Amino acid sequence: MSDIEASGEPVEVPASGETAQVGDAEFLQALGRRVREVRDRRGVTRKLVAREAEVSERHLAHLEGGEGNVSIVLLRRIAQALNVSLVDLLAPDAEDTVEKRLIRRFLERLPQHRLEEVVFRLMRDFGHEESVRRKRIALIGLRGAGKSTLGARLASELGVPFVELAREVERETGMPVSEMLSLYGQSGYRRIEKRTLERVLKANDRMVISTGGGIVSQQETFDCLLGSCFTVWVRAQPEEHMARVVAQGDLRPMAGNDEAMEDLKRILDAREPMYGKADAVVDTSGETVEQSYVKLKHLLSG
Repeated sequence: MSDIEASGEPVEVPASGETAQVGDAEFLQALGRRVREVRDRRGVTRKLVAREAEVSERHLAHLEGGEGNVSIVLLRRIAQALNVSLVDLLAPDAEDTVEKRLIRRFLERLPQHRLEEVVFRLMRDFGHEESVRRKRIALIGLRGAGKSTLGARLASELGVPFVELAREVERETGMPVSEMLSLYGQSGYRRIEKRTLERVLKANDRMVISTGGGIVSQQETFDCLLGSCFTVWVRAQPEEHMARVVAQGDLRPMAGNDEAMEDLKRILDAREPMYGKADAVVDTSGETVEQSYVKLKHLLSG
């Protein structure tokens, strides 16, 4: 039947399969161009791709020319041979702008150990939640750097809540951190910490939050913090970290451990790449609280 009736008027429709055939031809042409572009960009011959994908060179030539059909299994093999995903090959031609191709080439040249960092920063800095993220300031780093002192003062001046995540964890569980660690271990504590962070973020569109130094050891929790807050690494020299904690009356870092300083340095070295993912850094070494606070305010206003 070549027409249907709608509201009493005959409406002509294409013969069965006519539109699909035109669409298929356009799709195969676009797919062929995409495969050819990727192969040219990678500088590999058709023969090499055909061999790696275990298809005939003639089959690949037909595909690149938009002349032949291809099964999803064979297309997957060709994508693997070109070291791209199926999505890359099937992306509509209209969406493949010059800018996207430049970004793709830049990412392809990056060593694997840098790729995750760059992709994360792109997502964080240009994501649609950027304006929300900037309303929450998160201070990260080891104890003794000055997070609580600077955070409380900043929150007071901004007129927003100041949240110490460890205190929120204690409030949620009704027990001190030391007791939680002894009952549930590090992994159990980190699960509670993650749940508490999610609750705090949901409850506060604007705030200053100070986190425990070990939050970076749980990737999912740390990624949540980085993606939801403007993060500042408050850092200091190891000797100052230790001296400030002891000056606060907490002698645990030195108790029964003659190598406490070396342990602290090892922890800092291990966590430095993770702390380095913060948006900004404030070094409080050798400074008064006032000097460090002025530096933090200047950084945030900039």
